[in-house]
Amino acid sequence: MHLDLHVPRFTWPGGPASIGPTVTAVAQAAEAIGVRILSFMDHWFQMDRMWPAEEPMLEGYTALGFVAAKTERLRVRLLVGGVTYRYPGLLAKTVTTLDVLSAGRAELGIGAAWYEREHLGLGVPFPPLAERFERLEEAIQICLQMWSDDNGPYNGKHYQLAETLCSPLPVSAPRPRILIGGSGERKTLRLVAQYADACNLFGDANVIDHKLAVLRRHCDDVGRDPAEIEVTALIMVPDDSPSGDDILRQATALAAVGVHTVMARPSGEDPQRTLHEVWGPLVPRFAEIATSGVR
Repeated sequence: MHLDLHVPRFTWPGGPASIGPTVTAVAQAAEAIGVRILSFMDHWFQMDRMWPAEEPMLEGYTALGFVAAKTERLRVRLLVGGVTYRYPGLLAKTVTTLDVLSAGRAELGIGAAWYEREHLGLGVPFPPLAERFERLEEAIQICLQMWSDDNGPYNGKHYQLAETLCSPLPVSAPRPRILIGGSGERKTLRLVAQYADACNLFGDANVIDHKLAVLRRHCDDVGRDPAEIEVTALIMVPDDSPSGDDILRQATALAAVGVHTVMARPSGEDPQRTLHEVWGPLVPRFAEIATSGVR
């Protein structure tokens, strides 16, 4: 089992001037303990379902570029990018730029977007959910075409590109990996089966076991081997004083239903200390936990 790191919060002592040094310290601590991938949220306002919207929030791809420059091995992605935030051709170019400059460490995390407040606040169109899913599928198709040797046009319902030229192409071979976030059984998991290299599911082991059964059915429908899809999930423990035993219990239960990668989410005032003192000693234990695969 792998360990990834998700950073959902930038509310740290010292205010805005401390954010850059703290992001650097967190990323380098993650790399030092053996974390594989660091992810940020893709929001303009902090999520008001979790913390006040007025809390600090960084633009995702700018922040990932900063992390890539401060590390050597750590892979980077958003968990996950909202399809409404960027035109797909520009999204593909942004991820490609990050991948080239990081020597092949970028991944595309993408979803249908949900946070209406920040769209209205900053004047970004927020179409109905059904349309957002249509746009999500087209955006993925555009990225895949731009990362291929097909420079021709793309003509979709929502997006029309006269040419899908992307030079340079990504360093990642054959292309950057794609993670689709969300657990919706009818649309999201179908898109995962059709296009994704990885998914991110929410809930405890019982919930995720059910979601993976749905995913397997979608894979059967599209002729996909579900074993090709990495399954990731957050470990839900207190921010500041998580118990190593609780973490290992959750990780073991998640692995038993088919989760390959768990994510730490230290969002307290000293996340690098939490990484070193709590998560670091557990990395060898994660490596010993056998994952059943998408059964």
